[in-house]
Amino acid sequence: MSDTRPEQTPLAEALGGDRRGSQRFVARRRGEPCFWVVIGGERIALNDISPEGFSFQADDPQAFCEELDFVLLRDSVPDEIRGRARRVNYLAGSAQLGCRFVTLQGDGVERLRDWLIAHVIMSATVRITEKDAAAIVNGPSLI
Repeated sequence: MSDTRPEQTPLAEALGGDRRGSQRFVARRRGEPCFWVVIGGERIALNDISPEGFSFQADDPQAFCEELDFVLLRDSVPDEIRGRARRVNYLAGSAQLGCRFVTLQGDGVERLRDWLIAHVIMSATVRITEKDAAAIVNGPSLI
């Protein structure tokens, strides 16, 4: 199984890697977590996820190594994406730890995009096509 590096956007590189150039997606559906990360055997609900990384609640950011191995999971779906991420920021006010993907194993980059496209379609309040959802996932941050 080979590792692939998520694409680096010029904006993310210009900002020194601590900001995402692509859209972040809230990792909840109907108020419930729908994306999870497993780190060191602990399953943690994600706050948000993007093609470049993810964030989660962490009262003690020092409990997590600078680089960490992880497994991404979707709620009620028997699929996982394994990889390695780097801590890039911590927002003390909201106790939110942000991580940027270093590598995703195998076809993880493509499967993550598929996950996000499906998430956008299921979360949309208006009917959108798969092509529209893909454009949102592959495009720049809207904020």
